[in-house]
Amino acid sequence: MPRRPAGSSSAALRRVPPSAEAEPADRAGSAARPEPQERPGYRVEALAKGLRILSLFDEQHPSWRVSDLVAATRLPMPTVYRVVMTLASEGYLDHLPSGDYRPGVRTLTLGTAALRSLDFVSIATPKLRELGERTGETVNLAVLNGDRVLYLVRLRNSDLVTANIQVGSTLPAVHTSIGKLLLAHLSEADRAARITDASFSANSGPNAKVSLAELRGELAAIRDQGWAMQDEELAYGLRSVAAPITGPDGRVLAGVNLAVQARDWSTQRMIRELKPAVLATCAEISALLSDTNVGVL
Repeated sequence: MPRRPAGSSSAALRRVPPSAEAEPADRAGSAARPEPQERPGYRVEALAKGLRILSLFDEQHPSWRVSDLVAATRLPMPTVYRVVMTLASEGYLDHLPSGDYRPGVRTLTLGTAALRSLDFVSIATPKLRELGERTGETVNLAVLNGDRVLYLVRLRNSDLVTANIQVGSTLPAVHTSIGKLLLAHLSEADRAARITDASFSANSGPNAKVSLAELRGELAAIRDQGWAMQDEELAYGLRSVAAPITGPDGRVLAGVNLAVQARDWSTQRMIRELKPAVLATCAEISALLSDTNVGVL
């Protein structure tokens, strides 16, 4: 059976309108931007088809074969093939040895640029800088993206094992403090849909969990206590402690952690000294988000 696109639990961010009511269609700002069907002469069909194909790549379908794209879009095979070849030649798709195609580096670059411009990140960053300066440790802000965490902010203040992580990087959620924190606040059904055997990387730390069944008890404890810790699960010598950022409705939107070298920080010292600091920072950011009505879809 050909794969078909499923609804994506996007980690894209947006500004929530002050009123719960929809914006009127005849507002001045809307009138200045007519819908594409009102200006057919300005619509580029080939571009529209390319964007339609790119939109099929999500957490549930990170890669596609050309034949499956044909089935999903109901476009002719020659059209899909030409679009895919064009996207690949421009770096927006990568051709895998299996024959599948996946989003390429150019797509990631666009996503990273979008992340940097978000109100959510702009509001959180000053508080995260204060946290980094106060503790002298590396600060990360991330959201859940499928079964991985996507880094929106990284303020590196120490020589960590995972020195190659940057804004736009992703890591297995099950091996990170932010990932476990965010997974803990999902419904059981959503969590089970995201986490598979493949979510548990063999290239992990010595204390990494190897299955959702093994992790489930810890996730319940994290949800109850309101914070999470990673103790050499992602990589040898690396620990971190994370707390949640919540929106005006109390929903967990993202996570912030302090990442440290295990040789310098015992778990007991982290809980005593770093956990209160990251919890306080997340509470401050959550309050700012409530005041400005910024949320995460």
